Amino acid sequence: MMRSVEDSLRRLKTDFIDILYLHIWDDLTPIDEVLRGLDDLVRQGKINYAAISDTPAWVVSKGNTMAELMGWSQFVALQIEYSLIARTPERELIPMAKHYGMTVTPWAPLGGGVLTGKYLRGEQGRIKPESKRRNEQAEAITKAVVEVAEEIGATAGNVALKWTMQQGFSSIPIVGATKLTQLQDNLKTIDIELTDGQLKKLNDASAIELGFPGDFFKEDGIKMNLFGGFYDRVEKKG
Repeated sequence: MMRSVEDSLRRLKTDFIDILYLHIWDDLTPIDEVLRGLDDLVRQGKINYAAISDTPAWVVSKGNTMAELMGWSQFVALQIEYSLIARTPERELIPMAKHYGMTVTPWAPLGGGVLTGKYLRGEQGRIKPESKRRNEQAEAITKAVVEVAEEIGATAGNVALKWTMQQGFSSIPIVGATKLTQLQDNLKTIDIELTDGQLKKLNDASAIELGFPGDFFKEDGIKMNLFGGFYDRVEKKG
């Protein structure tokens, strides 16, 4: 990691890197060794912030807790696959990111282009028909995105990107483009705002099972038991 940063600084011809991401957990290196090394880089002024990508929630949580106890720099951002057709991070990763105040930076927020509606229009692309990104559920979700886009006079891509930005936590989607026109369209996302009704429509169309314990905690009986039968009188915040 140290050599990689030094090499990057030379190639970039700069003195520091704004944010350094660890890409894909190797399931081998001790997390305390990683965090200590990152903190050394921060203290040396070679990086400003550390972030992590594609790593189990328990690993990130352990790392940030250890860093907090040791006075080391913590991970400030979490890069994950997240979109209307890939919402499984809501089970563990996103709640963890919210707890630690981490910014979520979703990759593939358009599902590889699926959520732009291009395949509904019969256009060609790199996502093959047998991909789970193009199954019946993904198609139904995309149709809902297109309907919302038509309501507000925006593109489906704008709606899909904005959805990731209006989920109640800090989120900055990572967009990719092979054409200048695609980039220009993506940038128009900042000019639109989805209503509560439109968000509900998209959320309902793309809903997933949280599994245990997520769905368990949502059961009315469980909520009432937790609060001694007074759950409906508890003031909700956030």
